[in-house]
Amino acid sequence: MSEQIAQVPDTVGVYGGGRMGAGIAHAFAVAGARVIVIENTDDTVAAAEERIDASIEKSKSKGIVVSGTVEVVRDPTLLDQALLVVEAVPEIVELKQEVLAGIAKYAPAAAIGTNTSALSIDELAAALPRPQALIGMHFFNPVPVSDLVEVVVGTHTAPPLVDAAKNWVAGLGKTAITVRDSPGFASSRLGVALALEAIRMVEDEVAEPADIDRAMTLGYRHPAGPLKTTDIVGLDVRLGIAEHLERELGPRFAPPQLLKDKVAAGQLGRKSGQGFYTW
Repeated sequence: MSEQIAQVPDTVGVYGGGRMGAGIAHAFAVAGARVIVIENTDDTVAAAEERIDASIEKSKSKGIVVSGTVEVVRDPTLLDQALLVVEAVPEIVELKQEVLAGIAKYAPAAAIGTNTSALSIDELAAALPRPQALIGMHFFNPVPVSDLVEVVVGTHTAPPLVDAAKNWVAGLGKTAITVRDSPGFASSRLGVALALEAIRMVEDEVAEPADIDRAMTLGYRHPAGPLKTTDIVGLDVRLGIAEHLERELGPRFAPPQLLKDKVAAGQLGRKSGQGFYTW
């Protein structure tokens, strides 16, 4: 039997044009897909267009050919043209379930990927008439230059969809790892555990954030330290995942008070200009 050629669908939908959704749209456009991004208001459509255009122009300036197209619209009925629709809205179960149910309504034959970093695929799939059509596709920020996509398999996920998702990831020029639906999957569970301990070390005045990060970048060859990564991901995002993992896995994932205080103060990392570093 010949090996399947890695490629992406001709038409891909992305629901949500924020930082992650824009990055996902960019990645599929570079791979040659026609991408339809859904947003809810004229203002968010304009913001998503600006975000995606800037990202694509940056790639073009580096000599990267973008052979696909991206269209940002408010009309979700256009999703019925897509073979794959990726949901990329904030990590709120009820919001994701509402969006996923809408995708299933407007694209009843499409495969659905959810870009959750920690939420249960089975819980999200409960909102769908075809739970077998849902698979986790956890992209990493910034999507255009990240090499990894975590493919998360729910109890009801159809086996052929798992193979298709891994093929789509390969078509993006990225590497897929496959994990069973479980709290935090593999990447968030390990990444958050490391970040929380680093934050506790700051609390305990073990060392300055930059030196804690250097311990991992120079000593363990991590590309970025856990505190800088937390700033990039967003302290509010880290806090939400930690609280979810604490509920699911127990007190070893309890968020440090310092993390709670920084989020309460609006110090969310790179997106706010201040976190463990000044940006």
